[in-house]
Amino acid sequence: MAGKAIELSGLADILEARAVGGRVIVALVGAPGSGKSTLAEKLVGKLNGRKPGLAAVLPMDGYHYDDLYLIPAGLRPRKGAPHTFDVGGLYHTLKRLRARDEAEVAVPVFDRKIEIARAGARLIPAEVGVIVVEGNWLLLDQAPWDRLRPMFDVTAMVDVPEYALRARLRGRWERYGLSEPEIVAKLEENDLPNGRLVREGSGPVEWRLANG
Repeated sequence: MAGKAIELSGLADILEARAVGGRVIVALVGAPGSGKSTLAEKLVGKLNGRKPGLAAVLPMDGYHYDDLYLIPAGLRPRKGAPHTFDVGGLYHTLKRLRARDEAEVAVPVFDRKIEIARAGARLIPAEVGVIVVEGNWLLLDQAPWDRLRPMFDVTAMVDVPEYALRARLRGRWERYGLSEPEIVAKLEENDLPNGRLVREGSGPVEWRLANG
């Protein structure tokens, strides 16, 4: 992981300055339960508070394969693992966003309440100078994910110890009404192994945000 420690406001300062010279695309990665989605929204909120319309979030989760494919393929229990995402779709979206030659680009957003990615749920206009892409595998140092890295101008990881991840994830699944065996299976067979892979398998990052 490495990376220099930085506060969210400091990262916002860097992105605001860099956006003067053109669009900046940021990879914000972290384990499941690290709070990366919340931090991404806060970062964008800070930037837009300084200059309305400066920043937008692109969630990697919008590129989940649907259960219509995952269930027949026997992959539903591993939903969220690297091989359960449309990496090519995300790659081509990033290419469009880097080109910045369209009035706006429609991107999908994952609806966790119904476990479905909603196509075209968010529009990112050409005027947006900073795009914060948040997700687990954006910097994973293995194919096909490694083709994404050149798309990012800035890289950052949310740093959270595993004991904190375990507590947060348990709370999440309890709120969704899962039984104890279901929670244990989620944690030990999917979420925590995924978190270790994010931490150990991602390429180097420039910045590190503590969040736990």
